[in-house]
Amino acid sequence: MKRSVSVEAGGGPLSVVVAEANVHDAKLLAATLEAVVVEQVKPTDKAPQYLCLDKGYDNPTGEETVARHGYTPHRWVVERTLAWLSKCRALLVRYDKKARDYLGMLKLACILLWYRRQHRLSLLR
Repeated sequence: MKRSVSVEAGGGPLSVVVAEANVHDAKLLAATLEAVVVEQVKPTDKAPQYLCLDKGYDNPTGEETVARHGYTPHRWVVERTLAWLSKCRALLVRYDKKARDYLGMLKLACILLWYRRQHRLSLLR
């Protein structure tokens, strides 16, 4: 099972999509961008909306998808969020037989990441 995660600059997950292991990353990009749960800020010339991608999306299909969604691509490996998600034992080894159950666990783990971030920020204030 392959997971595709979109994150914001601080590493907080914005969307998560799962697919079969043999699906290329560029084919998951459109589904991942459409699954984002927050509204995208309209890009301007002074403040473009950047989208950090790894080398797996550096192809015509990935570039077309990024442009269609109004982002400016640049390369960056977003491994920190995947490492945070892998700390959840239920996600490290896939025990779920159905993809929807695995996706539900991924979304729950993303919620926990946001909750922990918010809790840490409230302690600093």
